[in-house]
Order: sequence, then C-alpha cells, then structure tokens
Amino acid sequence: MATSQSGWNASDWNLEDSEFEPEEGWHFGQLDNGLRYVIRPNERPEGTALVRMYIATGSLDETEEERGFAHFVEHMAFNGSTNVPEGEMVKLLEREGLAFGADTNASTGFDQTQYKLDLPRADSELLDTALMLMRETVSELTFDPAAVERERGVILSERRSRNNYSFKNTLDSFDFLYPEGRISTRIPIGTVDTLNAATAAGLRAFWEREYLPSDTVVVVVGDFTVEEAEERIIRHFADWQRSGTSKKVDAGTIDPMRTGETDIYVDPALTETLTLARHGSFIDRPDTLDERHKALLRSIGARILNRRLQTLVRSEDAPFRGVQIGVSDFFEAGRTAELSVASEDGQWRPAIMAAVREYRTALQYGFSEAEVAEQMANLRTAYENAERNAATRRNAAFLRDVELIVEGDRVPAGPTVNLANFERFAAGVTPEAVLAAFREDAIPLDEPLIRFAGKSAPEGGEAELREAVQSAFAQPISPYDQSEQQNFAYTDFGPSGEVIEDRRIESIGARAITFANRVRLNLKPTDLADNNVLISVAIDGGQALETRDNPNAVALASLLPAGGLGEHSRDELQSILAGRAVRAAFSAGDDAFQASASTTPDDLELQLQLLTAYIVDPGYRAEGLGPWRKSLPDFYAKLGKTPASALNEARYPLLTDNDPRFVRQPIEEYSQLDYDQLSRNISDRLQNGAIEIGVVGDIDEARVIELVSRTFGALPQRETDWRDYDDGRRQLPFTTDRGVHVVTHEGEADQAMVRLIWPTVDDDDWREVSALNLLARVVQLELTEKLREELGQTYSASVSSSPSSRFDDFGTFEMGVSVDVDQVSAARAAMGEVLRRLRKQPVSDDVLQRARQPVLQSLDNRFKSNSGWLQVVARAQSQPKEVERILQARTRYESYTAEDLQELAMRFLDPAGAVDIRVLPRDAPEAATER
Repeated sequence: MATSQSGWNASDWNLEDSEFEPEEGWHFGQLDNGLRYVIRPNERPEGTALVRMYIATGSLDETEEERGFAHFVEHMAFNGSTNVPEGEMVKLLEREGLAFGADTNASTGFDQTQYKLDLPRADSELLDTALMLMRETVSELTFDPAAVERERGVILSERRSRNNYSFKNTLDSFDFLYPEGRISTRIPIGTVDTLNAATAAGLRAFWEREYLPSDTVVVVVGDFTVEEAEERIIRHFADWQRSGTSKKVDAGTIDPMRTGETDIYVDPALTETLTLARHGSFIDRPDTLDERHKALLRSIGARILNRRLQTLVRSEDAPFRGVQIGVSDFFEAGRTAELSVASEDGQWRPAIMAAVREYRTALQYGFSEAEVAEQMANLRTAYENAERNAATRRNAAFLRDVELIVEGDRVPAGPTVNLANFERFAAGVTPEAVLAAFREDAIPLDEPLIRFAGKSAPEGGEAELREAVQSAFAQPISPYDQSEQQNFAYTDFGPSGEVIEDRRIESIGARAITFANRVRLNLKPTDLADNNVLISVAIDGGQALETRDNPNAVALASLLPAGGLGEHSRDELQSILAGRAVRAAFSAGDDAFQASASTTPDDLELQLQLLTAYIVDPGYRAEGLGPWRKSLPDFYAKLGKTPASALNEARYPLLTDNDPRFVRQPIEEYSQLDYDQLSRNISDRLQNGAIEIGVVGDIDEARVIELVSRTFGALPQRETDWRDYDDGRRQLPFTTDRGVHVVTHEGEADQAMVRLIWPTVDDDDWREVSALNLLARVVQLELTEKLREELGQTYSASVSSSPSSRFDDFGTFEMGVSVDVDQVSAARAAMGEVLRRLRKQPVSDDVLQRARQPVLQSLDNRFKSNSGWLQVVARAQSQPKEVERILQARTRYESYTAEDLQELAMRFLDPAGAVDIRVLPRDAPEAATER
C-alpha cells in the first residue's frame, strides 16, 4: 500500500499556524490509515540509528477503573505478541546488541506513551526487526492472562519503589494546586486497587481503544537513506487497521479566580519549601516570527531575574537555598505562575521576603542595559555554536526536534535560520522591550495560593504564612544595584613553556607532548563534532590524599570553583565570561583531581586560561561554601528515609569494618570543614603535582600546543610522575564478618532490599576484570529472568562488578533486588538458586550471547564521540597500559567461554561467603532476616 502523502504538510502536525518550514533533510509522510512518520538521515554517530514510536495516549485517557492501564499496557508490549512469544522480545534485541534499559525502553506520561530502540548498527535487518517489534506492539499484543498476572507483580513493585516522601509530596502538591485537574488522580503508575483489579480483557480494551494509527508517529533518525527507512515503515504499518476516533486530552480545569487558599504538608525528610502560585488562562501562541521574538524577550527577562536570584544563592549568608520563578502551561487548560523558595529549616520567612523583593523589583524597575547585554551574549554564542555544529549534530539532537513537531509545539527550522532570526530580533531587544514582555507574561501573585512543605509545620500555621507573604509584597523596594564588570585577570602566566618531547601514539592516532616543566599534553584531532573541543586536566592527588586519620581531606574538592579565583568571585566570573563557551568543573578521582570542560576552537585559549587560573590562584572565598553549609541539615535529614539511602550509608562501613574513609561522619564534623582545611590538603598538589592534559575534537594541533605552552606549560616545574601513595592508604581489607546484616530504613513499611556482596580483585588483571564484568551481565540476565519473569516479584534487579583502581587487591561483586518486605525470604532463596545454577553448570550459548553482544556493540561505538576518545587520550602518557587495555577489550570479551564464567562464579560467588545485607523497615517480620 502506498502512502497517501509524502512531504511536509503542517496541518498533519497541528502546526497550520506556523510561518516556518522544516530544515532541509527531514522527510515526512502519512499512510492511508493515518499513521504519520518522520525520517532524518544522519551520520553522527556513524552507523547507528534511533527508532521511536509515539502514541498519543497516556494516563489522562484512563477512566477511574483504568488508572495505571496505559503504563500496564506499555509493560505488556514486552510480554508476548502474535509473532514474538512472551519473554522473547527483549532477548531478541539483546542478541542484536541492544541492552535492556539502555537501548530498549519505553515510558508512559500523562498524554503520551513512547517506545524507544537505540540501534547500535544501522543495518537493514536490524531496522526491519525494530519496526517489526513496533508493529507488534500496536496491533499484535496477546495479553495472555498468565503474563498479565506475572507483570502485575512487577508493576506493583515499581509503584512500591517509587512510593517515597518525594512522591507523596508531589501528589499533595497536585491535589492542592489543581483540585479540578485530573493529574493527581491519573498518575501514570496507577493505584494499588486498580492495578490489582486489572484483567487481560480490560487491558486489551484500553489498548484497542487508544492505540490508533491516527494517533501514532514512527520516527527513524540515523544512518539510513530515506528510501530504505520509508520502504520498511510502509511495509510494516500500511496494513494496520483499527477504527476509532482521536480525542483531545482532558486534563480537567483550573480556575484563574482561585485565590487565598493555603496548604501545609509535613514529612521529616522534606526540604522546607514555600510556594506561591496563581493560575491564568491558557494562551495559544502561534509559531510565528513575531511570537518567537516575544518568546526571546520573555526568556531574557526570566534569565535576568534568575541570574539575580543566583547571585543571592551564592552569597555567604544566602537568604534561601534555592528559588524557582516561572510561568508554565497546564496542558491547554490554563497557565500557572509559581514562585518557590527552599530554605533552611525555620527560615522560610526571610527566604520569601528576599525572593518576592527580587521578583517585584524586576516587575517594577525592569532590567539594565548590562544585564540584557550579558544574556544576549550568552544566547548569541549558543546560536552561533549550534550553527557551526550543524553538519555534525548527533542523532539525539534531531530527536529533540522531532518531539517539538510531534507535540505540535513549533517547526524546527534549523540552526542557520535560528541564528538569522536571533540577529533579526537583536536590535529590538532593549531593556524596555524585555520589561514589557516580562510584565505581559506575568500572572499577578497577589492573594496567592500558598503551599508550605517541610519537616514540621511553621509556627503560627496558615495565618502566619499569609501574613508573611502579605508583608513580602508590602515591603519597600528599590532599583537593582549591579556591580561594574571587570576584565579577566588571568592572561599571563609567564614565559611560554618549551616542548622537550613530541611523539605520536600510533595505536590511537594521538600526539604526546611533554613540556620542560614536565606538564604532559595529549592531542587527538577528530571530525566527529564541528566546533567542539573537550579538555581533561588530571592533577596528581585526588582521593589518594584521604587517610584513616584525615578521611575528609578532599571532601570539599568539587566546591573549589564555587570559591572563585583570587581576583574574581564566581559571580563576577559569570559576567566576565558571558558570551564565551567557557566553564570549569573540578572533582577528586581515585588518584587525581580532575578538571574538565567543553569549549570551542574560538574560546579554547580563554578556557585554558581559566583552568590554569584555578590551579595557580583558587579564590577559596567563604561564600562558595554558603549554599553547601545550608544544605547539610537537610541532607542528613534524608539519610535512611528510603531503602536505597539506608543501603548506601551502610554498605561500605559494613564491607570495610568501618574504615573512617567510608563512614559518614557526624554533621558536626562536616560543618567544621572549610576552605582553609581544603587548601592545606590540596595546595601542594595544585602547586607541584604531576599534570596531564587531554584535548580532543575540532583542533589544530600546533595551535593547541602553543596555547598550552602559554598556560599550563608556563607554570613552575612540576613533579614528573604520579606518586605511589604506598604508605598504607592503598590498603583496604574486606570484612571477614559475612552472613546476614540487617539495616533498617524509615521509608514505607512494605519496602525492602536484599543485597549480596562478595570480595573480588582490583583492576590490575585486565582479563579477570573484563570476565567479571561479563559475569555480572550474565547474572543480571539470569536473576531478572528468575525474579521478574518467573516470580513477578521485582521491578529492579541489579548486578555489578567493581574492581578498585585505588586500593590494592580490593573489589566487589554485588547482586541485589528491591522487593516487598514479605517477599524477602523468597527473593533470597531465588538469588541462591541462581547462584547455585551458575556454579553448577555453564550458562547456555544464548545467555552468553545476550550478555556479551551489547558489550561488543558498545565497544564498537565507543570511538564515535569525542567523549569516547577523551577517555583513552586523557592519561595516555601516564597510563600507557590503559590504552592497550581499551584497544584489546573486544578481543578479550570475544574470548570468554561459558566455562570461564562458571569458573569465576565458583571462585568468587560462594553463597556462604557473601555479605548478606537486608534493608528492612523497623518492624519487619522475623522471617525477613532468615538466611
């Protein structure tokens, strides 16, 4: 059957009001049955593709009795169809190299269900398989009653795992803000009662009613020709016939006249948050040039206001921990304006006073020329860099454009048109125009709906909250005082460094440079992404500086950039660097501090100057710790409030016999940490430690070498090599206290986790490490099959192997599940059965292939991105064996046999030798603790 039309037709996508045409390269079509499709040929990453299917149905389409059915049907797509037996869909894809979860997934929202397949190879047969499975999903599901019963347990497990303090807070917020809206009664996960009552016939009825060709969009983005993709879409979907009528999503109503109501919600794990809200009428904004101009003006006003609030958050004595202000659509039923402040416990009043003051100041006095110029510079840079990268956009970027079309939002005209429009608008972007657009979009927050959430109710209750809000809107305000912008002070680090060694690393096509001061530089030009450069800077130290006597030595390392530089605060840097693709991140790895950045060829020099400045003159300004200090009480209050949190806190203390480096210190210990302590611990490494730099991407080698010679190469002499740190800090014995350990949590009474952990090895033996990783994938498949498919017990089974590069002879192998507290014993027995079977006999060839193939495909694709190359280039001189390890990985994984994995299971996974952790509610049944 031929298509009824091929090509762009705006009316097919509810975009008749758009003044734009899609960028060249898109292909659109519609079948006679109403199904629409989009194809975008693209070669980044080369030889890969993304396949998506969007169904215009979600939880808002459910009746009272069907709550949770849209999500239930999504699960049943993986549980048997006319041509794919139950349990075989995921296996079929695993054999082709698609890992479940990472490459094979689906999601259900309020108004849409999406099916996702990420193809690691753009070959015709795999595309055919992907589209065949999509077709099976929409027209061939069998809804076998036994399969429904098994999947019910999985979905109930998923709902149980999500049912925590945050989820309940969200539900209460929906109930309060949208009492006439349907979202609070149509959460996609459904209710326990409706899920338990779901039948195969009921699910089929929902599926047949809602899965219609006219409500379906199929998308192929990747390394296929239009002709190839289109022929297969037509072949698989043209004969799909199902009658029905598409209908508009019913989100309920919201009342713009509703004012003056208050809600107080309390939970001991919640961050204290005060929200002011008002509703307004929905505005149907056409996709026109004029409307995009207005949208730009509105966004600049919002950016400036958020920039001002960000300045306050970064102050040493910030009035709030965080703040959000904005206006959002509630589907097409209306709009909601919200001002929300998160504060330290008991500090909600000064927090709302400060936030309202800034909001009212913006509305009353507007914005300065300098503030508008800063945001325009940032936006111009973003548009220019997007245009320069247009020819090497990755599949995911095009997928974001597809979603704009599918949602009937706007037509993606492409980076060149976007930049041209921005420049066309630029002359009209004045402070006056920005203020006018900001005011026009605002919904007055007088007599707002007030919602308080926190660990305890505010003193004075609702009356006190409303009085404080009224006082906030009555306080005097004055124009915003903006400091003058400075020039960047770090452009000269001394005489350029001399190159004393220059060689090629032929195996990876990289260039290795050593400067006279012993700074090392590794370069790898690529054509994978135009106008993109990735940088990694490794400095000897990192977590290796932690000792049992000084376990918090680098606890604040990631906050180094927050302290700014000696000459500039972090906030000043944001203005100085406006319009430049320059950023800085800092962290502590196993044996090195890591600074990283993504920039452009034009901004490479400034980026290197900034990274060098953080090494030679970190600011250590106390204000950088303000937000972190204020977050500590809240962070500690959340510990143990869910099973996962309780496990994370207990796991390593149990495994290491309470080694201080892995024990959460009392809050008083963390509160006393400051930049003086951090400086004492890391200054020597910043000043003297070995440095290795990796630069990958759209680069000119000679220019990079010259720029690094003027920055890092100009530093005083560095140590040549990484230190061994062999003074005992590399030793970490694994506990001898095996058996059952009970950890309690303060979450829901039906939530539990079981985790088995064994000691393994460090990461020195490449073959053994890779084999353990493959074994983990095998165990994951077998455990999932047992728990999910056979017993229908759990949504999430997790297995991992973690060899240490920091500690000698230390590593872990873990397998775990999240289950109902009454299922702990059965789950533990099932885990034991899987272990015994793995140790007794080799797994089948099919299981081995399904475990191995996604790994091989991942390895085949790892060098199709700059980030993949940076992983091997970053430490190519100091860790040359790692280069060899990475390059030989595929050969290793191909060589393992089922017998090899059985031998590993026999050697490491003795059921009696595991640390058996049971994470249980305080009043759990005794049976849950039995071995």
